[in-house]
Amino acid sequence: MPTSTIPDDLREDVETLWNFHRIDDPLRPVDVAIGLGSHDPSVAVYAAQLYTKGLFPLVAFTGANAPTTVERFPRGEAVHYREIAIDAGVPDSAILVEPKATNTAENFEFTRELLQEHGTPVATALILSRPYQQRRAYATAKKLWPEVDFLCSAIQQPLTDYVESIGDHKRVIDMLVGDTQRLTVYADAGYAIPQEIPADVTGAYDRLITAGYDSRLIPTA
Repeated sequence: MPTSTIPDDLREDVETLWNFHRIDDPLRPVDVAIGLGSHDPSVAVYAAQLYTKGLFPLVAFTGANAPTTVERFPRGEAVHYREIAIDAGVPDSAILVEPKATNTAENFEFTRELLQEHGTPVATALILSRPYQQRRAYATAKKLWPEVDFLCSAIQQPLTDYVESIGDHKRVIDMLVGDTQRLTVYADAGYAIPQEIPADVTGAYDRLITAGYDSRLIPTA
């Protein structure tokens, strides 16, 4: 049964990956926010909080479904994010929905096309994602959309509170491990700009795999 408690013997390694993947740029006004779909509804809640502060006039939610999201968001991640944001005070006129993307590259490719169709010029954009998706999202966005000045942010919660909000420590750790692997795999494949991975992050990653947190790894052979 899933629990929201990180085992004590893993906490330091989990914290290392968590801190590495968070970017949390200082916030300033941008042309648009891009909310990346996932199992995590906090992306839409946080987007609404920042919209009400006047940081952007428009938010584009992007995402179809994945095996990890179809039960929670059966009509699609971006569709449900839109509803969450409206309930939190964002007017429908300030929201665009991109409902087809099934991976991070498509999130940015399809959102760029949508914004072009909408006639919205984009020089600056704020990527809103799961807290631990920030680094991979940024690396992908800069590869596919290099002319845009991207900032990254996510709901401001410490690791313990975030895991409790998700209610499944294994899912969070598995995703942290998977995103760490993808930084290298996707950069090698030309899908993302390279990121320097410090030795302490590599060590934590290896130990968490050894401990069995490997369900989100992708085959590389």
